[in-house]
Amino acid sequence: MTPSPLSSLAQRSLKTVWHPCTQMQHHDQGVPLLAIKRAQGAWLYDTDGHRYLDAISSWWVNLFGHSHPHLVKAITDQAQQLDHIMLCGLTHEPVVQLSEQLTALSNHHLGHAFYASDGASAVEIALKLSLHYWRNQGQEHKHRFVSIEQAYHGETLGALAVTDVPLFRENYGSQLSKQYTAASPDLRQAASAEEQTQITEKALQSLEQILDTHQDIAAVILEPLVQCAAGMKMHSPDYLRGVRALCDHYQVHLILDEIAVGCGRTGTFFACEHAGIWPDLLCLSKGITGGALPLSVVLSTSALYHGFYDPDLRRGFLHSHSYTGNPLACRAALASLQLFQQYPVYELQRKLGQQIDEGLQALALRSPKMQHLRRTGVIWAFDLDIGQPRYDHLSFARRFYRSALQYGLMLRPIGNTVYLMPGYLWTEAEAQHLLDGLGHLLKEYA
Repeated sequence: MTPSPLSSLAQRSLKTVWHPCTQMQHHDQGVPLLAIKRAQGAWLYDTDGHRYLDAISSWWVNLFGHSHPHLVKAITDQAQQLDHIMLCGLTHEPVVQLSEQLTALSNHHLGHAFYASDGASAVEIALKLSLHYWRNQGQEHKHRFVSIEQAYHGETLGALAVTDVPLFRENYGSQLSKQYTAASPDLRQAASAEEQTQITEKALQSLEQILDTHQDIAAVILEPLVQCAAGMKMHSPDYLRGVRALCDHYQVHLILDEIAVGCGRTGTFFACEHAGIWPDLLCLSKGITGGALPLSVVLSTSALYHGFYDPDLRRGFLHSHSYTGNPLACRAALASLQLFQQYPVYELQRKLGQQIDEGLQALALRSPKMQHLRRTGVIWAFDLDIGQPRYDHLSFARRFYRSALQYGLMLRPIGNTVYLMPGYLWTEAEAQHLLDGLGHLLKEYA
């Protein structure tokens, strides 16, 4: 399958649309710009009638398939009743129901949901909440944050300040506040359980040294279990337990960014459930609406919420967005939560996981350049030894993306890391299509 060089819709797009996370000139150098006409289930269909298996869930948002009828009906019904109202001084049934259900899913450890529209905004809210909380407590000196090596938390200025990916932040360094960076608990290099323990302990020691040295820290922020944009670096639940204990000991907040790894992606609804811990603030977005509409939320502990509960307006949290708690998006999120009840999601994930595990392991035996095969929940990744300097990994990613389209696959590697994030309802045939396509792709790098 070879997509048309440039459809008329793609040409119009290049004249008027500035696409995200893109060097636009690359489209003049052979990187395809697909014009998608419709999407159904696991498949994207372009204007020429070709179809592509969405193996990355459209940047990790799509859980139950595109245009799922239950989501479509919920959004349609809601649009006919209430499309939008401001959430300042007003409320509505979908936002209340969603907040109640998210609180219940956290076993009431987290409540008082604060809404926005995207992941970076949720991170900004969480950072501001932590900083403002300590100010309300008379501890204004606690105003810096700790993240971990190669952390990614979004591309607004506050989120970039706790992001450690030079490609995204180096151009804006003059505008970013100073923060601290602890060692990553990345387990890719561990060849045994003993080495995994050593890597985890070393990372915790790095964090402890920072917390013990600096008294100005408000919170630690991290992605639990998987550092996605860092190349799907995966770590142990033991690390999360250790971080929680350190935050308690040094009296700083723990912010968990579950924007990519929440909503069932790791095999439990919240990734932190694997460690049996809860943060002070938890960010969700991406899959919360099943990939249908933009929505994000920050869940907080009761103690943090009550740190703002005061007659003085200045001690309240005055952050706002015009579309905060949009009824359509909240209704989509409620419909997505209903699908977790309608389908045996985690059993389906187990069956899908077994098939993909077996297929990837067989490919790894035939492909020596396929390294560090790893999995958490329904996130798979492996690194390809492409024999090039690191600065060439981005050009490899573009070539791999283009080649994958020829086999009907939508894949976008992160550098030399190929990752898979299938939807929860994939069929055996769809999983096999992925494995077959990967088999052909890997032959190109044998």
